[in-house]
Amino acid sequence: MKLTILGCYAATPRTITNPTSQILEIRNHMFLIDCGEGTQVQLRKNKLKFSKINHIFISHLHGDHFFGLVGLISTFMLLNRQTDLHVYGPVGIKEIILLQLRAAGSYTGYNLYFHELASKESEVIYEDEKVVVKTIPLKHRIYTNGFLFQEKAKERKLNLEAVENHGIDMVYYRKIKYGGDITLEDGTVIPNAELTFDPEPPKSYAFCSDTMYDESVITIIKNCDVLYHETTFLESEADKATATMHSTAIQAALIAEKAEVGQLVLGHYSTRYSDIEMFRKEAETVFPNVLLADDGVVFDFE
Repeated sequence: MKLTILGCYAATPRTITNPTSQILEIRNHMFLIDCGEGTQVQLRKNKLKFSKINHIFISHLHGDHFFGLVGLISTFMLLNRQTDLHVYGPVGIKEIILLQLRAAGSYTGYNLYFHELASKESEVIYEDEKVVVKTIPLKHRIYTNGFLFQEKAKERKLNLEAVENHGIDMVYYRKIKYGGDITLEDGTVIPNAELTFDPEPPKSYAFCSDTMYDESVITIIKNCDVLYHETTFLESEADKATATMHSTAIQAALIAEKAEVGQLVLGHYSTRYSDIEMFRKEAETVFPNVLLADDGVVFDFE
């Protein structure tokens, strides 16, 4: 599981910072989470392949989280994309994007699917044999969701020495990997535990931006490996956080602590602060495992 931060600052892009956008690579998927202005430039800077992005998740319709989307969709067209593209976001996102394309006389040469979200309860919005994605309802000034990405249990690893010692044919390997016991010709049953090793435990990643302090997310993200939580303000400006329905570093750390997550990644900093290290220092007074997002930073959670 690898996370590339394309942008993690609040409000407006600057020459030295970019608004929210990130790439999560998990089980051969490359998921784009939010698409602030300048996302495709950041993709190029970080040498990430556009063609591998098939699913885009938009948290809400504030510009610093989706103004880069129509540009990216148009660039896909110019690159002669053929693969389907799926966009998950609040009701209204389809109308906004299609209006811009129609006004420009543009079109896509690939299938563009919008999955519009309106539920205020957590729901599964994507699932395949390897990964499931759920919404995390957040409290912000407009309808907003975070997203929880969870690996499904991996197949077990073959103990080749044990398999060969029992003379088990290769045609049974797949059955063994999926937990099956094996019955030999003489009727002896070889339990799966003797033929395999435990797989690596499945990983999970929770993305929470933008939101005020809200303990209702805890049950959804409980025990996840990595939590990205917005931290627009420091505690000295907690009143501004409340007024704008954002969070402080302390509040993000409290959510991490109560949800018992493995690691906390902070981001969505207000550009009023010149040193983001202050966010880490505040959060670490509550929760010890704190990482700072910054544009271009890559976290490898192997």
